[in-house]
Amino acid sequence: MQVLKPSRVAALALGAAALAGCATVQSPSKDDPWEGFNRTVFTFNDKVDQYALKPVAQGYVKITPQPVRDSVTNFFSNIGDVYIAANNLLQLKIADGVGDIMRIVINTVFGVGGLFDVATIAKLPKHDNDLGLTLGYYGVPAGPYLVLPLFGPSTVRDTAGYIGNYFANPISYIDSDAISWSLWGVQLVNTRANLLNASDVLEGAALDKYSFVRNAYLQRRQYLLTGGNSGALPNYGAGAGGEAPLPKYDTDDGSAAPTGGPAGTAPAPVPAAPQGASGATAPAEGAAPASGTQTAPPVDQNGMPAPTTVPGGQVVPPGRYPTLRLR
Repeated sequence: MQVLKPSRVAALALGAAALAGCATVQSPSKDDPWEGFNRTVFTFNDKVDQYALKPVAQGYVKITPQPVRDSVTNFFSNIGDVYIAANNLLQLKIADGVGDIMRIVINTVFGVGGLFDVATIAKLPKHDNDLGLTLGYYGVPAGPYLVLPLFGPSTVRDTAGYIGNYFANPISYIDSDAISWSLWGVQLVNTRANLLNASDVLEGAALDKYSFVRNAYLQRRQYLLTGGNSGALPNYGAGAGGEAPLPKYDTDDGSAAPTGGPAGTAPAPVPAAPQGASGATAPAEGAAPASGTQTAPPVDQNGMPAPTTVPGGQVVPPGRYPTLRLR
């Protein structure tokens, strides 16, 4: 969302401070020491959105075809690439900055002034950067969380991003106030229209919208600042190298690997169970048939095949498969 003129911002900030009054929170968090003030401004912004901005955005969606809305989005996105390119270059991200400049040239020349996003079709990715991230890149702390009147969530550091956006945006230098304010208004309504589905999800999912928006904003800013590497993966392993070794179920010779006992001692080899022609185990212990002979399966007193029993201590199945001892 773009920034209004500084004098208007100051007036809105003073008005929000008056609305906040003596609102306090019993136990404010470290990242949000001004939570009482922020919640008051958040409520003010929410009411403005509910009764003014959202209805206008919904009417804009109803009367404006999707291709036209896409072209409006592309137009302002192309203008925003100027700001993004400058911040990428300030952060010495030369490849990204050059790519942003190429996006501006391609979309302006071949995309009819940015109405069509030809650069994305040409495999030039869209980046996201601002002055707040540039300050964070050079070690400036974020400072407390701050909700700005009409502009929403921010921090003390990221507020500088709105100021930088204002002065880096070509719309700010249009001589005609009528044209300039018209473009700011169209961008505001179009941006809100693109967020209608997201706000509906927020209404239905968040028990405390203020906390949800605050946490989502701070996490996203941290993600953008670190380039997606905001933290290492948790270490679940117990080994010296941070990874627990996988269990070894068998050895190269087919015998079972030791699962207990002193280290370095191998278990006594267990003979494989003899099998008949059908692969079933022998019916009785010690009654292995001679090589090349077959034995009839046991039957019960009714002449039906009796269930096969496995003596205690017998290993099933034999060979190189994981072994189980039946007790």
